[in-house]
Amino acid sequence: MAAADVHRLKRRPGLAVDQSTFFYHNHPISFVSLVGIIVGRTDVPRRTILTLDDSSGATIEIAVLKAPDPVADTYGINGPTTTTHGGPPAKAQKQQRASHIAATPGTDLDISPLIPGAVVQVKGTLSMFRGTMQLQLERWAMVRDTNAEMLFLDQRSRYLVEVLSSPWRLSKEEIEQLEVDADEEEEKMEEEQARMRRRLRKRAEREEKDAQRIQKSWEREENIRSAEAIYCRDYGVKAMRDIKQKRARG
Repeated sequence: MAAADVHRLKRRPGLAVDQSTFFYHNHPISFVSLVGIIVGRTDVPRRTILTLDDSSGATIEIAVLKAPDPVADTYGINGPTTTTHGGPPAKAQKQQRASHIAATPGTDLDISPLIPGAVVQVKGTLSMFRGTMQLQLERWAMVRDTNAEMLFLDQRSRYLVEVLSSPWRLSKEEIEQLEVDADEEEEKMEEEQARMRRRLRKRAEREEKDAQRIQKSWEREENIRSAEAIYCRDYGVKAMRDIKQKRARG
C-alpha cells in the first residue's frame, strides 16, 4: 500500500476484530508493505521511530521496538532522545546500534542501515498512536535499484485497482463454510467450558473429602488426647493417695 492509503484506513466499530485490524472500504487489513525513502530517525528510550516517505503525498512513522536492556531496566538508565535528519550524527551512533526486535514474533532486527537516505521496503502490522497511523516493523529489505522500486509501485497500483477497489464479497459456499467453522468453534468453547466446570466440581469434591478426612482425623486424635488426659488425671490421683497412705503408716 501507499502511505496515503494507510492513513485512510478505518476501524469498524462493533466488529469482533483485534485492534490491529483496519479496513479499506470493506477489506480487512492488518499487515501492509511499503517502499520509500527514510527521511527521519528518532531514538527514544524503548523504541526507534523511522519516518518513511513513499512519494504518495504522505509520510508514515515506523515504530521499531528496542530489546529490553536489563541494566537500563534495573537502574532506570535511559539515553537522551536524538533525532536524525539528513544523516546520522556521531552522538546517535551508539543508540542506532541498539538491539531491536520485531513487533509480533519478537525476533531480533538489525536496523542500523535504516538511516535517512536509505530506500527500503518495510512490512509490519498497524496501530494508532495519538490518532495517527503507525507501522509496527516486522521485517525490512533494502531496495537496491530503481527497477525494483518501480516493480513494487506497479504491483501496488495493480493491487489497489484489482483488489482493494472492488468490494470484498464472499461466495455462498464460503459463507456456509464460515458458518460451519463458527458452529464448530462454538461447540469447542462449550465443551471446554463443560470440561472446566467438571474439573472445578471434581476439585471441590476432593477438597470436601479432604476436609472431612482431616476433621475425622482431628476428632480421633482429640478423643485419644482426652482419654490420655483422663488416664493421667486418675493415675495422678491414685499416686497422691498412695503417697498419703504411706506417710500415714510411716
